[in-house]
Amino acid sequence: MKELIIIKMKKIVINGGRPLKGEVTISGAKNSVVALIPATILADDIVTLDGVPDISDVASLIEIMTIMGAKIERKEDSLIIDPRGVKDMPMPFGKINSLRASYYFYGSLLGRYGQATVGLPGGCDLGPRPIDLHLKAFEAMGAAMTMDGSSMKLATDGKPLQGANIYMDTVSVGATINTILAAVKAKGRTVIENAAREPEIIDVVTLLNNMGAHIRGAGTDIIIIDGVPHLHGTRHQVIPDRIEAGTYIALAAAIGEGIQINNVLYEHLESYIAKLEEMGVCMTISEDSIFVEKQTGLKAIQIKTSPYPGFATDLQQPITPLLLTAAGRGRIVDTIYEKRVNHVPELAKMGATILTLNDHIIYEGPNQLTGSSVKATDLRAGAALVIAGLMASGTTEITNVEYILRGYSDIIHKLTQLGADIQLIEE
Repeated sequence: MKELIIIKMKKIVINGGRPLKGEVTISGAKNSVVALIPATILADDIVTLDGVPDISDVASLIEIMTIMGAKIERKEDSLIIDPRGVKDMPMPFGKINSLRASYYFYGSLLGRYGQATVGLPGGCDLGPRPIDLHLKAFEAMGAAMTMDGSSMKLATDGKPLQGANIYMDTVSVGATINTILAAVKAKGRTVIENAAREPEIIDVVTLLNNMGAHIRGAGTDIIIIDGVPHLHGTRHQVIPDRIEAGTYIALAAAIGEGIQINNVLYEHLESYIAKLEEMGVCMTISEDSIFVEKQTGLKAIQIKTSPYPGFATDLQQPITPLLLTAAGRGRIVDTIYEKRVNHVPELAKMGATILTLNDHIIYEGPNQLTGSSVKATDLRAGAALVIAGLMASGTTEITNVEYILRGYSDIIHKLTQLGADIQLIEE
């Protein structure tokens, strides 16, 4: 007799059209912490991370690290990680394949053991996101790659990794961080040219330098790493999540009647805020918070994403529902992930005047959205649908919410505190 397997499906149900007000505090950066946790493998003692968001990607990383032999304790928003028991072993493929940031185990395991065997990374389907740049960097430092079914093995044949001069053919956050992780214990000096400049890279480098690494240039396009034999334990505060902050700012401008967003670093959002001001969004920017007023008379704009410090690709989907409230016609061009348009047909189901043309998003407003049954196709598309559901009249049901829970900490509670009628339902 076959065993009956019951799969519980989750969905978010929103009764929209309610004005929101109050305060919300931004959690630690998802795009930092998914690299910071694997980076602790390089330490010879306990590392404590403060400000860790409560998201499913973190839960997956904790499970992977525990299987590898790490001891991890969670106390509120802190992770206490003892990596000394981590063993060089094949990664658990199920968890690896569900998590794009699993590729950071390549760099950290190579840096510690000179070899790594992991499944191919998963995550959101945003079109081609090759890891060729990662492999090019590892090979330059002396690691060879072989494939075994669905897993990839990187190894140096017992020789230590060697410092190298590495030019990134395209700007890549993941490849830049992975190269740093592999190079931090390599023999000699590694120079990364055309490196990505994102705040999350600076955050990872800050952790590593506090552990005893010698890394210079983070935040510029040239990063220099002088390898060291050992890294010690430390304590590190994760930076605020600029993408979560941008998402709540867009929500506040779209339907808020006065919302303060706390734990925000304005300098991480300058290009984004410049576009909001171009629309006519009224905000008061303080040292670590932004107050968004109730908006009227917004106008349509053109958006083109680009590597940091340009307009972040991760924010083009969350800002789209706000754009639908503006008067006029506008366009969104994503130069990072051209296929990042899957939220468009879902918003159209809700009555939005929006379409894609040659992978450009064309919208016209203002729009009055109506609740509908929609599907999150990736993390940031899911965030866009949550905002649209809050704006819409009637009830919106969002499926595939596992994507949303990957990157937005405590989202149901935070929105409820602002006055939203929103529930996470398990069926």
